[in-house]
Amino acid sequence: MLSKNMLSTFSGLAAILLSGSIQAQQKNVLFIAVDDLRPELGCYGHPVIKSPNIDRLSSSGVRFTRAYCNVPVCGATRASIMSGLRPNASRFVNFDCYLDKDVPGVVSLPMHFRNNGYHTVSLGKIFHHQDDSKGSWVTNWRPENPKSGMWQDYQLQENIKKNKDNRSRGMPYEKADVPDEAYFDGKIAAKAIAELQAAKKSGQPFFMAVGFLKPHLPFNAPSKYWDLYHESSIKLPGNMHKPADAPDAAMHNFGELRAYSDIPPTGPVSKEMALKLIQGYYACVSYTDAQIGKVLKALEESGLAENTIVVLWGDHGWNLGEHGLWCKHCNFETSLHTPLIIRAPGHKSGVVADQLVEYVDVYPTLCDLAQLTKPFHLQGNSLTPLLNGDKPAWKDAVFCRWIKGETIITKTHAYTEWYNQPGQPAHARMLFDHTKDAAENINISEKPENSQLVETLQKRIAKHMEDREQINLPSGRK
Repeated sequence: MLSKNMLSTFSGLAAILLSGSIQAQQKNVLFIAVDDLRPELGCYGHPVIKSPNIDRLSSSGVRFTRAYCNVPVCGATRASIMSGLRPNASRFVNFDCYLDKDVPGVVSLPMHFRNNGYHTVSLGKIFHHQDDSKGSWVTNWRPENPKSGMWQDYQLQENIKKNKDNRSRGMPYEKADVPDEAYFDGKIAAKAIAELQAAKKSGQPFFMAVGFLKPHLPFNAPSKYWDLYHESSIKLPGNMHKPADAPDAAMHNFGELRAYSDIPPTGPVSKEMALKLIQGYYACVSYTDAQIGKVLKALEESGLAENTIVVLWGDHGWNLGEHGLWCKHCNFETSLHTPLIIRAPGHKSGVVADQLVEYVDVYPTLCDLAQLTKPFHLQGNSLTPLLNGDKPAWKDAVFCRWIKGETIITKTHAYTEWYNQPGQPAHARMLFDHTKDAAENINISEKPENSQLVETLQKRIAKHMEDREQINLPSGRK
């Protein structure tokens, strides 16, 4: 017969073994966000961009070719993806929004993982405001540069100074002969590597969000990444003009770029500046790709990769002169189409998924992959049925919005309506046939032969706007 002490010892050992077994089954999450990254990557078929590390991640997981953000601005898209809720006319409207203010009481994605025993870490830019979503993170860290702001991060003093135009943000790009770690993204990668090493020692499952800043303006990167792109390889887009018959509501003055020096207050930028901006964007993509590569290498070397879900996403697209526009803030494909790559243990590698997916789908996907129950408020669909290359019945449209413009994207078309106020008739619209006009150069919404299609898409937008309000949030807000 076993003594009480022996029973106590065996019970303790059993509890430890059971705890270790449960912990081993829990999947870690490495959640990589990249600011202003459109699908300008080698794995997405771009012939000039050098992105070997993201390309390797794509080949080891699932690349979604038709992923869309639900709102094309940083603060709002991050609040949406991290809450699993769609933006509407009063929720997640612009860059300056807070999840905590717009949907107080909602359990965010990292908070849900933290509530389920995960060590949650935020490095760099995840939420737009570092103090948003209180209670989500155990560790919440961002680098600092006392010489210049969070976004500018200049290394050369002459680029910080206002020029003769007296613009407030300095030059829109910088090429500096400095090591990777001089800029913020190099610091973020180093911090992520240290956190992975700590996670290996602790053995606790983690949700680690790593938010890289480039290619956000200004396009500042070490010289060696600029040198990857000879000026002769940089080409201007062939459609640097307003789409034919597009409404004025579709356009904007790209004020974000105009805040920088050497950019005119109105009108187009010069050809020379346009080419330099594109080169700078490419350099920043390659710079951030290199930092992502360091983090993924550290994950492999730690032995944690086989039990870690990796998600890489750009928070929205970006215009590089298409339609005469720069930055995001519009309802064109260039602002809405995003890269999304997921690598999950137990799922196939090298999968290319061409289904329509949207960022509200990410929260329920991670719940399923980590075997966590899904909170009641989620408005997306789990992507797990698509991760092995299967072709199940799937949504035939996704929805995006920007301020007063509501967009539906189907397998063949993109249609947008603009409203002065919700519930009022649309005052402008545009329709593009992506099977014939992937670059969105001709608005065909007013052609008589498209009237029935326009009516159908109008009804679908109206139904979507109604459906997204039908949720009982903890605060009572909709």
